[in-house]
Amino acid sequence: MGLFERVIHESVAEFLREGIRLRVIGDSSRLPISLQKTAREAEEATRNNSQLDLTLAISYSGRRDIVQACRSLAQKVHDKALRPEDIDESLFAAELETSPAAELPYPDLLIRTSSELRLSNFLLWQSAYSELFFTDTLWPDFGEDDYLEALVSFQSRERRFGVRKL
Repeated sequence: MGLFERVIHESVAEFLREGIRLRVIGDSSRLPISLQKTAREAEEATRNNSQLDLTLAISYSGRRDIVQACRSLAQKVHDKALRPEDIDESLFAAELETSPAAELPYPDLLIRTSSELRLSNFLLWQSAYSELFFTDTLWPDFGEDDYLEALVSFQSRERRFGVRKL
């Protein structure tokens, strides 16, 4: 957690210079108070930036995100503000922490560092049609060359979004 706090704190000036808007998603109540404060201040300082959105998932759980969306929809049904038959994918997606209202598009490319070959409970709903790239490089060491390798791999793929071509 100290690494997140240090990187966020040290990067705010660059974010402002480069027009990067920072967002932190996840269960912030589980984070150290100092990290919560640093993240909140960085988000506030960069909220009007529009060149690039950087979303950090800290204490984020795809399963928790899906469960909280289900609870929210269940409460709306209970309150008779919604009928069960009205629930569809877009309504469900709107209840997620990464909903379109939060202006977080689904990832086209999901890069998994550290030699791990799994999603590890990350953006489970949102990554349904994401291309996956796995690298042995550890996150703190992931640099421009690694990113370019991921982009070249992504460019070579045929995106079908669940449609099978004959």
